Amino acid sequence: MERWGGLYVLILAIIVILGGADGQLQENFYAFTCPNVEFTVQQAVATKFSQTFVTIPATLRLFFHDCFVEGCDASVMIASPDGDAEKDFKDNLSLAGDGFDTVVKAKEAVEALCPGVVSCADILAIAARDVVVLVSTACYTPLVFFGFDIFLSLFTIRCILPVDLFVSFGENIQAGGPSYNVELGRRDGLISKASRVAGNLPEPNFNLIQLNTMFARHNLSQFDMIALSGAHTLGFSHCDRFANRIYSFTPSNPDPSLDPEYAKQLMGMCPQNVDPSIAINMDPVTPRTFDNEYYKNLVGGKGLFTSDQVLFTDESSQGTVNDFANNGFDFNGAFVTAMRKLGRVGVKTGDKGEIRLDCSRFNS
Repeated sequence: MERWGGLYVLILAIIVILGGADGQLQENFYAFTCPNVEFTVQQAVATKFSQTFVTIPATLRLFFHDCFVEGCDASVMIASPDGDAEKDFKDNLSLAGDGFDTVVKAKEAVEALCPGVVSCADILAIAARDVVVLVSTACYTPLVFFGFDIFLSLFTIRCILPVDLFVSFGENIQAGGPSYNVELGRRDGLISKASRVAGNLPEPNFNLIQLNTMFARHNLSQFDMIALSGAHTLGFSHCDRFANRIYSFTPSNPDPSLDPEYAKQLMGMCPQNVDPSIAINMDPVTPRTFDNEYYKNLVGGKGLFTSDQVLFTDESSQGTVNDFANNGFDFNGAFVTAMRKLGRVGVKTGDKGEIRLDCSRFNS
């Protein structure tokens, strides 16, 4: 009986190894080489989150920016002494350092457990899932903040979720957004150039056609795009990213698609020639909760970017926004599907790429 049991394990191991050799991602990729990788990443993410809430939006945004340039290969993590890596492009300069630090800390923990086995790209993908699950429904934050450290120390009551509670979400205990199984097997990219970023990230003034065109390049549909935009329920933006909507849409009036009262609030929080370090929440109602409030805001004319509000003002996407605004379960399901699809964009598998020992540097 023991002999047959051992043979079964051997056959299963061969299936797993061969399954990873055909270039396909799979949920159990590290079942035999690093079985505790997800648990380890979860602990590292929870520890980082206990230090700053910015961990959550920063990690989510980092994952998106990584996948849309060169694919999900951790190329955005590379630091170049010459300042010409992907992260050095102007659109990536606003990526919060806490997102990078989340991946670095998780990688260090995983390396101590399974040296040279798990890619930085996979760690980022796992962390992006984990931060969504971490979001507490009982947190408060003001609409405007002045730099992350000052913001956290002076203006907020932190939402610290004990590591033990978070780790137990594998037993269906969740504190925030939907959980899902992360497909793994990515390898880290060998290219990271600032010159390759231009034209590959959506701009805040994009219309629906421009958004759909960009997402379609990555096999993501309009439905996926609208679902992924829901991550803005946790996001923040610097004033210069939407100033045109309140000051220069016309010589004397803000964008008419903006709710008038919301436009006045934005002007108050982001006066002309404002300090560029000032940022505001993209969801003015529940900025620390992963929910469908973002879509309710769009219905009420409170989308911060043109590329947000257009999802409601354009008739071809309005129905999906209304559905998500009225049904959080529909949004959660669509978000999970879209995140899994996003995680497959441009992946390197098999003998492509490498397993970086340090996420910020190529191995050679």
